Amino acid sequence: MNNNDYMIRLETAKDYREVETLAREAFWNVSVPGCNEHYFIHVMRQHKDYIPELAYVMEMDGKIIGCIMYTKAELADENGNIKPIVSMGPLCIHPDYQRRGYSKALLEHTFEIVKSMGYDTVINFGNPDNYVARGYKSCKKYNVCFEGDVFQAALLVKVLRDDALDGRKWFYHPNNADEPCGNTEAVAEFDKLFPPKVKAWQPSQEEFYIHSHAFLRD
Repeated sequence: MNNNDYMIRLETAKDYREVETLAREAFWNVSVPGCNEHYFIHVMRQHKDYIPELAYVMEMDGKIIGCIMYTKAELADENGNIKPIVSMGPLCIHPDYQRRGYSKALLEHTFEIVKSMGYDTVINFGNPDNYVARGYKSCKKYNVCFEGDVFQAALLVKVLRDDALDGRKWFYHPNNADEPCGNTEAVAEFDKLFPPKVKAWQPSQEEFYIHSHAFLRD
């Protein structure tokens, strides 16, 4: 996809470090002091549920300023019926280019490809303020929850067809692609491959904490 000032294309192997650097810049100190999204992307590419056909970058003047990735996941109803879906993320825009509609362009471009691949539901776990304008809704609106009837405020659902979900209760089964990120030593070792950055607190971290620890009730 070409626009006046950017191009959206598939990620290639030669982009890997530039994309990881971008993720580090985009998420540093946003949710927690420092970040692990660059390591997440690094290990995600080797995971069985990673979808390389949905790994896109946004390029401007020969520089990658944005990226988006998806992995396979599942919804299961109370009778054990399985519905294949995709999980979106990370979605990264370099801080110098945020709030200009570039994330919207990446989402809309890839949503069409997701739909063409036969998926009709996209889920991600994030700040609702960043996604409701793109058609994501609360998991509660679609009766989608974690096992144990846990409806978390940060669990967001985007349907690509009006009849994608029929109101029955669906349990979200994410993959475990982010499991290595729990190894703080591995994250720290990987981070040493990049230029030093200062870990610090900022208000967005409290905002993320509130969203990620909030639960919805009737």
